[in-house]
Amino acid sequence: MTTHTDLDNLGSPHDGSGALFVVDGHGDVLMCTGSVHELTGRPPGAVCGHPVAELLTAPEVWARLLPAARAAEAEDDAELRHSDGTAVPVRLRVQPMAAGGGPAGGMVVTVTPRAVSERRKEDEALLRALFRQRHVGLAIHDMALETTRFNLVSGVDLPPGAGVRVDPTDWTVEDVLLPKDAAALREQLRHVAETGEPLVDWVHSARRQGTPDVKRVASFSAFRLHGANDRPVGVAVIFTDVTQEHAARQRMELMHAAAEGIGRSLDVARVAQELVDVLVSHRFADLAAVDLTHTVLIGQEPGEFRLGAPFRRVAVASFDGSWPPEIHPRGAGFRLRSLESDHLRGGAAVFRSDLTSWREGLAGDLERSRLLLPDTAASFLSVPLIARGLVLGVLVMWRTAALPPYGLGDAGLAEELASRASLGLDNARRYTREHRTVEALQRSLLPPSITETTGVLTAGSYVPAGTTEAVGGAWFDVIPLSSSRLALVSGDVTGHGLNAAATMGRLRTAVQTLADLDLPPGELLAHMDDLVVRLGDVAPPHGEDQDGTAGGSAVGATCLYCVYDPVEGRCEMASAGHPAPVYAAPGAPAEVIGLKPGPALGVDSLPFEPVGFEVPPGSVLAFFNEPLLSHPDGSAQERLGRLCSVLATDPGGTRTPTQTGRAILEELLAEPPGDDVTLLVARMRPLPPGSVATWEFPADPAVVARARTAVESQLQLWDLKHLAFTTELITSELVTNAIRYGGDPVGLRLIRDDTLVCEVSDPSQTQPRLRRARLSDEGGRGLFLIAQLSSRWGSRYTAGGKTIWAEQPLSES
Repeated sequence: MTTHTDLDNLGSPHDGSGALFVVDGHGDVLMCTGSVHELTGRPPGAVCGHPVAELLTAPEVWARLLPAARAAEAEDDAELRHSDGTAVPVRLRVQPMAAGGGPAGGMVVTVTPRAVSERRKEDEALLRALFRQRHVGLAIHDMALETTRFNLVSGVDLPPGAGVRVDPTDWTVEDVLLPKDAAALREQLRHVAETGEPLVDWVHSARRQGTPDVKRVASFSAFRLHGANDRPVGVAVIFTDVTQEHAARQRMELMHAAAEGIGRSLDVARVAQELVDVLVSHRFADLAAVDLTHTVLIGQEPGEFRLGAPFRRVAVASFDGSWPPEIHPRGAGFRLRSLESDHLRGGAAVFRSDLTSWREGLAGDLERSRLLLPDTAASFLSVPLIARGLVLGVLVMWRTAALPPYGLGDAGLAEELASRASLGLDNARRYTREHRTVEALQRSLLPPSITETTGVLTAGSYVPAGTTEAVGGAWFDVIPLSSSRLALVSGDVTGHGLNAAATMGRLRTAVQTLADLDLPPGELLAHMDDLVVRLGDVAPPHGEDQDGTAGGSAVGATCLYCVYDPVEGRCEMASAGHPAPVYAAPGAPAEVIGLKPGPALGVDSLPFEPVGFEVPPGSVLAFFNEPLLSHPDGSAQERLGRLCSVLATDPGGTRTPTQTGRAILEELLAEPPGDDVTLLVARMRPLPPGSVATWEFPADPAVVARARTAVESQLQLWDLKHLAFTTELITSELVTNAIRYGGDPVGLRLIRDDTLVCEVSDPSQTQPRLRRARLSDEGGRGLFLIAQLSSRWGSRYTAGGKTIWAEQPLSES
């Protein structure tokens, strides 16, 4: 008998997992595969020609299978006899051969190790289960991405003929999904087919041809299939409907984004912008806008909502970045009519899934169309913004046809977002009110921004901080002194808020009071230091208000006090921890005054060293506080150099102090500062020529008449003869007192400014006292008489003694 071992034409698997036999009608082996040696330990030649029953440990199994196999396929478990005497568990599968395909009555016997057979059964069961179940989709595509096999997933609208196996020419994914979604899926599958890289959990829109308006999302996973010799043969795709899970995830992401992104600012408009930005960036809306009532924008408590209340659109956002011109833009103001007002009073979200009928009804109402109907909108949703039961405004959203229309679920989510945003808006509104209150108090405690006297032209600027917490107690002041002199003050209180502004007001008042005493700068600051120490002893601990919030403390406040004398053309100043001013003389570079600041007020008891210097006419002094130089965009020294450069750009003195101050702020404050900033710019001017007359007399009673004559002559030159009598009387009394109580020499000076000033100086340090003389007293009436004749009088100490002065108005009234 010839032994045949080449059974390729019979479909031998050639996988080494079993063997094939061809037997005749009696069960004798005619031919077999070479793998029989692995199962029996015998070569194929030793097997051919022998009955199959001889290879089995239980021949009756073959006897049972043979009759059944002659008519149809039959299989059973058996054990092969191995040449080493052991038994090999196998699975026998007997199939009759087709007529003409082999010997008459011949059969094909497939012998498979039982373990391999069981595994194949499991594989076949798994494959059947995958293609029969209804919850997970499974599709097989060839390398051309044509669908060759598809399980019947419940709810999927397949074309006719779809089933477990389909004709590749019958339909494709484009027959099931909308073109845009099908194209995206095909691109992913093409990448898998070409590279072999698996696709894992790719979530994408999967809208179906039969229901294009119904939003569906699916999760796709795909891998490449390989056949014999590891040759790619197709792509398998597993997919599941995750529409609900995707919607829930989007909802959570949107709520998380809202929690993270809304309410971070304390600016009303910025909070509104944060809200619409979150809605549009997460595709909850294609267009979104926030309209707020006028009272909210100015920080006032919202009142009861009324029909026709004014609204302003403060924030808009668009998915494509452009806002439709046919509806109200950001900044537009309008008033709501009855329908929209009723919706706001109701407090619930209002949506329209289809705007067709609405467009028809509002076709002739241009105003309402500009409020509610963008041309591209397909659905609409609005939600009132309500906090503590009060209407703050309304959130309006639109979707185009690219997104599913709004529904009840969207309305509920929008109400949650609006509730969160309303709290942020209300907090921002309260902040706006507090910020304006503190700023208004701060500004009310400051002097006029522009002050003009004969000797000085000043311009002050106050720039509030960007937040209420940073609004502090910075101030400046311009105080008129005797004899046409002027005090220039710049100071800053530690801490921020309402209490700091109030403390600033107290210190400013104290400086003005001490300035009336005509004290030198160093001595005035010493008195201020004592005052601050006393205030610190009675202040709440750690600079806190009674409610425990951070306030402003007088301890640690800084102050610079400068006295300018236009008659002498000289400045004298001292500083308590405050930055030295910048000085620019005509034709000279700007420089920082060589002033050594002493300690801040209330911190130490060290003396405050004054510095004095000559001030040519036209010179400019710039006083400022520390925050002007403290900024992230540069060091304090670099910013100080920039300030000096601004002053140096006006060598001819053509700019006014207001223009100079504006130029400095534009150079150094490109954005709102973190702390409040003050800047005081002063341009020094001399008195007009001939405005001062000075005499010096010995301490002799005989000179009183000479003094009166000199004064009378000078007043005639000034055309002030109407003041001659009173001025001569004042001069007589002052000179007489100086001769009697002061000593030699006696100085007399007349200053013609906005008022007529009469000064008498002597070397004595004794201050005169005003008292009411009795009828029997021979003296004591001089100062009382001076007080009656003058509008203002006083005395001050000088380096060489004291000066008593009296002012009279120039007018004849």
